[in-house]
Amino acid sequence: MSNLISFLSHFKNYLDIEKKYSKNTSLAYCKDISDFQFFLNETQDGVFVNEVIYAVIRSWIVYLLDNSNSAKTINRKMASLKCYFNFLIKTNQLDCNPMDNHKSIQFAKTKQIPFSEEEMKSLFNNFPEEQDFVNTRDRLILELLYATGIRRMELINLECKNVDLQKQIIKVLGKRNKERLIPIISSLIPFFNSYMLQNKKQNGDLNSIYLFVNKNGEKISETLVYRLVKKHLSIVSEKVKKSPHMLRHSFATHLINNGAGINSVKDLLGHSSLASTQVYAHSNLKELQNAYKNAHPRNKDKTGS
Repeated sequence: MSNLISFLSHFKNYLDIEKKYSKNTSLAYCKDISDFQFFLNETQDGVFVNEVIYAVIRSWIVYLLDNSNSAKTINRKMASLKCYFNFLIKTNQLDCNPMDNHKSIQFAKTKQIPFSEEEMKSLFNNFPEEQDFVNTRDRLILELLYATGIRRMELINLECKNVDLQKQIIKVLGKRNKERLIPIISSLIPFFNSYMLQNKKQNGDLNSIYLFVNKNGEKISETLVYRLVKKHLSIVSEKVKKSPHMLRHSFATHLINNGAGINSVKDLLGHSSLASTQVYAHSNLKELQNAYKNAHPRNKDKTGS
C-alpha cells in the first residue's frame, strides 16, 4: 500500500481541473497534506494511507497547538486533509474517511473594523502628486480596490483586454474561475489614463497581457500590492490591520451604509451565498439598534413602563 502523498499530484489535478480552485488554494491544500506526511514520518515511522486513523490526526492537532498554530490555521489544515481523504475515496484508494466525525476548533472571530469614509478621503487627498510611473500605478491600484471591492488576486490578474473605459466596466476572474462584470465610477477614468500614459513611457510598447505591471513590464506580485496598501494607509489610519482585504471590507460596508441593497453588494463582491455578504451589514448594527430604539412606539425607555 502507498503512503499518503503518493496520490498528491493526482489530487492537485483534481483541485485544478474538477474543483477549479485557484493556484494558491491548490498549493496550500497540497502543502497541508505534505506537512501531515512529515508529521507521520517523524512520529509514526510513516504509515500507509489506509492505516491513518483519527487518533493519529488528533495527535497532529495537538502537535500543531503545541507549536503555536492558530485555531484558524489548524481548521484549514483539517479541511485540506478531509478533502484529500474524500478524493481518495472517490478514486477507490480508501473505503472511508477517518475524519467523518471531526469537528472544527471553535474560536472567537476577530471583528474587522473597516476604514471610515473620512480615512478613505484622507488617503486620496494626501496621495503624492508626482505623475510618475510608480505613483500613477499605485494610485490606480488603491482607487480600484476601494471603488470596486475586488480581491487582491483579481486585481493582479486583471487583463488589459478586460478593461472597457468607454462602457465603464471591468471583467474579473474570481474564485473557482468565475467571471463577473463590475461597473467602475467615472472619476476613475483619469487615473486609468494617467497610469496608461506613464506605463507607456516606462515600458514602451511591450503590450503586457496584464494591466498592472512593474518597472520591467512584468505582472506585479501579491507582496507589492500588500506593501503599497499598508504604506499609504499607515499615513492616514492607526488601525492595526491594513490590507487589500480591508479595502474590500470598507467598500462593502460603505455601500451598505449609504443604502445599497445587500444582494447588489453580494454580486459586486462575487460571493456565492448571501451569508458571506451579511457580515458587512452587521457592521452597521449599532446604528440600526439606535434607530430602532428611538423610533419604535413601544420602546420601554420612551414609555417609562
